[in-house]
Amino acid sequence: MSLILDIAGLRVSLRRGGHLVRDVSLQVATGQVHGLVGESGAGKTMIAKAVLGILPDAVRVSTGSIGFKGTDLLSLSPRRFRALLGREIAMIPQDPLTGLNPSRRIVAQMTDTLRHHLGQSRGEARGNALRLLQEVQIRDPEKVLDRYPHELSGGMRQRVLIAMAFATEPSLIIADEPTTALDVTVQKQILRLIRQMQERHGTAVLFVTHDLGVVAKICHQVTVLHTGQVVEQGSIDHVMSNAAAPFTRALMAATPRYDQPADALHPVPEAVHQTLRDAARTFDGRNP
Repeated sequence: MSLILDIAGLRVSLRRGGHLVRDVSLQVATGQVHGLVGESGAGKTMIAKAVLGILPDAVRVSTGSIGFKGTDLLSLSPRRFRALLGREIAMIPQDPLTGLNPSRRIVAQMTDTLRHHLGQSRGEARGNALRLLQEVQIRDPEKVLDRYPHELSGGMRQRVLIAMAFATEPSLIIADEPTTALDVTVQKQILRLIRQMQERHGTAVLFVTHDLGVVAKICHQVTVLHTGQVVEQGSIDHVMSNAAAPFTRALMAATPRYDQPADALHPVPEAVHQTLRDAARTFDGRNP
């Protein structure tokens, strides 16, 4: 099984000092879904943005490498990097409303992707856009193609974005908390759809989330982050049944379960947070 994404010793830092991501390493193999999980502010999205080359101006990759199919993305010229985005590396964003251009019909946004990256004619691109909407199980795909994003529900918009992400048969998809803005019932449908599409196309997926329950449903491997550092990593079966890190065990205990009463939930102990914050401060002191 070949590696699609190989992140090694990645450190993402503020230009004025301080580290947001601390020596993170992870690998995503062909046909696998790798979950990147942690609390808000853990550094999950910073890692995803580093892979996509869209870090904020105040942030930079200070050390490490981001290998994509054997090539370090950080070594590529802007022109070569842009050629990969959308074609070989795609994204499913968090918010299905802002992920689409509100002033353009769905057909224009989908066919633009197909024509630009695959060189398809207008008619060919429309036919493939229709096929993709059928693949993501949208009803009346012909009508949906001619609608604007605000005319669709949140779940339908997310299905459109999933179709667009898979349109060019990319090798890697970054899914940045793609179900956060959806209600629970629609979340379940979208997770099932992403897994079905991933298996059908054989695409590698880096799935960013704060929810261990989501990770358990969709991922093969998982990396658990806290304050920008890896605290646990391994196969989903091993981590869920034999978690070694106190933070991972605390996260699992804090995850709601349908078979337990609400008062059975246990917040992550402050002592666990403090130990990891102290480790992060020590890292920053030793690595200016």
